[in-house]
Amino acid sequence: MQEVVPVNRTQHRDALSAGNASTRLQAALAAGTHPDPGLVDALVARCALEPDFYVRDMLTWALTRLPAQVTVPRLLPELASEHAQARSQALHTLSKIGDRGAWPAITRELLRDADDEVARSAWRAAVVLVPDGEQAGLAAELVTQLGRGGRTVQLSLSRALVALADAAEAALGPALASADPAVRAHARATHQLLQDPDAAFEPDVEAARRIVALGPAWVETAAC
Repeated sequence: MQEVVPVNRTQHRDALSAGNASTRLQAALAAGTHPDPGLVDALVARCALEPDFYVRDMLTWALTRLPAQVTVPRLLPELASEHAQARSQALHTLSKIGDRGAWPAITRELLRDADDEVARSAWRAAVVLVPDGEQAGLAAELVTQLGRGGRTVQLSLSRALVALADAAEAALGPALASADPAVRAHARATHQLLQDPDAAFEPDVEAARRIVALGPAWVETAAC
């Protein structure tokens, strides 16, 4: 990639919204290479609507290069945006910044967001930002989402729970005995990852249905 030369703010803002993705990528790279707090609004605004994954990733990197006291206050209002991408990208960027002062903004509503990408970003941000002593409460909230979505969504949730270690182990108990086969299968797959992080992640819904059909005794035995 060619050397990035800093430009003035007006040119930079124009480049961030250029029609060509390569131009936008170069502009985001320049913003991170030469951090300028005066561009924070433009960077955050672009995150909300940028269609290219690689450009979004570079925009996040550029924001992490600025002081947290500059970026975090600008990102927090995005969590209430009506646009799912704005919420998701702000959560993703907050997780990369890692400022635990943002923890109160990771609400139950975000952790249960109807948009899967927002929820996934919220789960990842939550396990990074959760303060010591609040892991158990977070784990209890996350297990309410077991069984949600397809394999990608479920793997994201399981990884978030695995990051909570012992807190997740305790929270998974009721889900391992759930009468809902999808919840039960997801809980079992997550429990397996807790025991062996290198294990394959394959929730077996059909097996969970068979166990539930055999009755409470089998459910209790399988949960052990």
